[in-house]
Amino acid sequence: MNVSVDDLRKLAVPAIICLLLVAAGAGLIWHAGEVLAGAKRQLTAAREERTQNRERLMRIAEEEREVNEKLAVYRQLKALNIIGEERRLEWADAMSRIRTSRELLDVRYRVERQRLLASAPGKPASVDFYSSTMKVDLALLHEEDLLRFLRDLSASGNAYYSVRRCTLSRTGQAPTGTVIVPRLRAECDIDLITIIDGAAKT
Repeated sequence: MNVSVDDLRKLAVPAIICLLLVAAGAGLIWHAGEVLAGAKRQLTAAREERTQNRERLMRIAEEEREVNEKLAVYRQLKALNIIGEERRLEWADAMSRIRTSRELLDVRYRVERQRLLASAPGKPASVDFYSSTMKVDLALLHEEDLLRFLRDLSASGNAYYSVRRCTLSRTGQAPTGTVIVPRLRAECDIDLITIIDGAAKT
């Protein structure tokens, strides 16, 4: 089959068009690939951002839960009058009330000077823990009187009561038919702990 020059001239234009179409198709395929790769990158970035936002929300929720728990403890301590200055008058009233309600025969006590136990740093100010030791001398009919006294003292509030030491001894007094005689004597050292919130003072 012989191809003349005229035939080649006639085929030139379609050949050029074909080459242009192939090049355009290749360009479109390359562009589509770039668009797809960009979309994948955006999708990956969006997923990472969503993961980061979810983790951030979880941290915020956890921090909020911790704050609510600490706030509940703070409110409970505040309601029990453990936070704030010492309440020595309230302590004296509580001792008198317990003695009367429990019908204790003899109650003697003295409260020593307040001392700093510990200081915890915080924001915006530190929290200080103070203790005043109450030395108590009780005349008892039986051991249960001591346990009731300590339970009533703890329930009275106005401080956190920590029993450091209690010793029981027999009085050696013989019971008589007309007079109630205490058979036991208790000596206790009880720490009355209060908390001073430095932020509340500013």
